[in-house]
Amino acid sequence: MSEQKIPEKRRKEKLFTANFTFLILGQASSLLGNNTLKFALSMYVLEQTGSASVFAGLLSLAMLPTIFLSPFGGILADRVNRRNIMVALDALSGGTVLIASFAMALEHKIFVVGVLLMLLSVFGAFESPTVQACIPQMLSGENIVKGNAVVNQVASIASLVTPFLGSVFYTVFGIRPVFYAAVLCFFMTAFFECFIHLNAQKADSKSEMGAAIRDDFLMSLHFLRREQPEILKLLLLAAAVSLFVAGTAVVGFPYLVRTVLGLSAAHYGAAESVMGLASVLGSILVVALGSKGQMRGLFGVIVLLGVCLITCGAAFLLPLSSFWRYGILLGMFAVCQLGASLFSTYAISLIQERTPEKLMGKIMSYVFTISMCAQPAGQIIYGALFDRFSDRVFWVLIPSGLIVTGIGMASARFFRSLSAVKYDKDNNGVL
Repeated sequence: MSEQKIPEKRRKEKLFTANFTFLILGQASSLLGNNTLKFALSMYVLEQTGSASVFAGLLSLAMLPTIFLSPFGGILADRVNRRNIMVALDALSGGTVLIASFAMALEHKIFVVGVLLMLLSVFGAFESPTVQACIPQMLSGENIVKGNAVVNQVASIASLVTPFLGSVFYTVFGIRPVFYAAVLCFFMTAFFECFIHLNAQKADSKSEMGAAIRDDFLMSLHFLRREQPEILKLLLLAAAVSLFVAGTAVVGFPYLVRTVLGLSAAHYGAAESVMGLASVLGSILVVALGSKGQMRGLFGVIVLLGVCLITCGAAFLLPLSSFWRYGILLGMFAVCQLGASLFSTYAISLIQERTPEKLMGKIMSYVFTISMCAQPAGQIIYGALFDRFSDRVFWVLIPSGLIVTGIGMASARFFRSLSAVKYDKDNNGVL
């Protein structure tokens, strides 16, 4: 009897179970196609419009469905078999991109790109919390941190490879072949996910849909406000930092490289790949540290982000050549990417460890919703600022860096208190 229990326990402690392996394969295929497509589209929009404001506005509009629909995606993830949700959404994504590839032959191509980004955002609103909710369902204990690190590694490797693929495909073949490659990747993802076996979530069949949605919202809000207010504070802090950092990274970085410095798409692709490598290194560091990583030190990561932005601004304040400015941007944003990888992995793992299984999908949807709320506003603001101060971008970067540094220093006490409290989610109490 005991001989049968030992292997079972060891299987539960194994990181790369069959379910987790197929999830990783699916994520790798999905991110490869999705990121390559979005990189090529960003180059296409910038070349067609030449405006940071138009580019930022398009990105911001595309994010709105994810912000508003993610809570509903979390509710769905807690009531329906998560494997079926992922398969359906990736198949829909592949079909949507295929239709958009034919629509690009018509006029109003920028409009087609905008509609495509918004539809992919709708699908992402339902898939992202579902994928994150799957990890603690598949893994347990310290493997949750390691599993999140592996997922982050896959995303980082995709960020490392896809800018090169996107720039090569777009430069040599144009935009439409990138669409076809993305279609193939989405369908392959749906194929891998068919082999995942997860138990269906128990739903109250007596409740009407409207009442069920209302009850789920109230339950998750009560958990965040009363039982785990530290999670809500952590999310709001991340959103505040994202307002400044995401604007400079998503809008400012490509605008600085392509428009201000006047460098090619290959330079931008190489820079994105280097940042992807930095993110991979951050994920490897998380796996190496495991549970030894301390939340109390994460305020230093926020301070580091601010210092990097200040340094980037100083590069444009000093009489340096385009080559040196490009090198400084590359180094500083790579450091930002490494720090962001550490921060996000430990923060998400802490949230998952403190969240009951019945609330996992809903709480993870709040993670995406709150963290992304500030991004559209930040992108629009920074798009206008970079257009306004295109010849004096240090007036944008240095003040932003000072604000982020101040936020990091002010959050030191919060992270110390957060790491000092251990929470048992199974017994709904503090250890």
